[in-house]
Amino acid sequence: MTAAQRMALQYVLLFGATGVSLPFAGLWMRAQGLSGAEIGTLLAAPMLARVVTGPLLAVWADGFRYRRTPIALMGLVMAAGYALAGLSDLYPVRAIGWFVGATAMGALVPLTDVMTLRLAARIGFSFSLPRGAGSAAFVAANIAMGALLLHGPVDGVIVWLVVSSLGLAAVAALVLPAQTVVEGPAAVAGLERFRGLGRLLVDPLFMTAIFAIGAVQAAHAFQYGFSAILWKTQGISEAVTGQLWAFGVVVEIALMWLFEPWRRRVGIGPWSLLMVGSAAAVVRWSAMALAPPLWLLWPLQALHALTFAATFLAGLQIVERLTRPDSHTAAQTLSSVLSAGLLIGLATAASGPLYDRFGAGGYWAMAAMAAAGLIAAIPLRRRLGEVRPDPRSPRPAA
Repeated sequence: MTAAQRMALQYVLLFGATGVSLPFAGLWMRAQGLSGAEIGTLLAAPMLARVVTGPLLAVWADGFRYRRTPIALMGLVMAAGYALAGLSDLYPVRAIGWFVGATAMGALVPLTDVMTLRLAARIGFSFSLPRGAGSAAFVAANIAMGALLLHGPVDGVIVWLVVSSLGLAAVAALVLPAQTVVEGPAAVAGLERFRGLGRLLVDPLFMTAIFAIGAVQAAHAFQYGFSAILWKTQGISEAVTGQLWAFGVVVEIALMWLFEPWRRRVGIGPWSLLMVGSAAAVVRWSAMALAPPLWLLWPLQALHALTFAATFLAGLQIVERLTRPDSHTAAQTLSSVLSAGLLIGLATAASGPLYDRFGAGGYWAMAAMAAAGLIAAIPLRRRLGEVRPDPRSPRPAA
């Protein structure tokens, strides 16, 4: 197997797990007799804790010789956490197990992204190809588990998560390339890694970049939480709602597999990609605030390829360009924590009151957040041109 195929297999297992966890975790928890408040606590705790656990796990991961080692270990931790949640009938024990499993799953995404980015830069394949395989697995897992739950017990959710976790741990240990964290025989000392993390937090250029990226990503919060409810009030069925969501992911995969390799060949840089994604987000959420009819929802869902996928790909490359190789894991994790943790957590918390008061008008707040990201990204073009790549690492692809 090529390096790209090995990473694609890892993404398939990882996003095959998230494709079950995200839509069906609440259903499994309800079947265990948990109240709405208890379910909300279990789901929210790992996301909010990522502000602390994300950077700590990134610094820990950078202390290993090979990048695949912490990925394999996190896979085992993920399996143990979900198994504990599934085997215990005590809420405190179940809560601890779910927190451990979900925290490990959240850490695996940036760890895998960093490894794939470095291999893509060194070997020459497109990062979007294995990452797109993960997106395809997400959709397939969602459909497969939905079909299984029609005739099987809801405990299939937790069994799927444990088996997937063990599978990705085995693939990480036995299949992934032996890529080193840094050049040379020794890892960076733990104290120095923490100092490196601190330098990132006080670097205004770096923090501006991840705010721009995170603001655009977090602007999806209202869509994630309330699009299905709003569409139902418009008379759009749950089946069509599922088709709209699937369509957005399919277009996202098309961008990763078809457009992204072309963009790299013609030399369109990540700043341009970020600007396009940010502008598309402003247009998308402004249009959604007007409660558009069904025929218009399809092209608006197609913009997911730009608002999410294009911004995500641009963010990975921008963050990599702004940091040294021995800080890549911490840097990508900080970016992930901001967009998939802090900012989207705050935006999600605000979305409920916005929906109660304004209905679809709550999308205007998301358009404003995307516009803030767009404005923050504008000065990055000149500053990114001034950044000199570290001589120890290959130049990242544009």
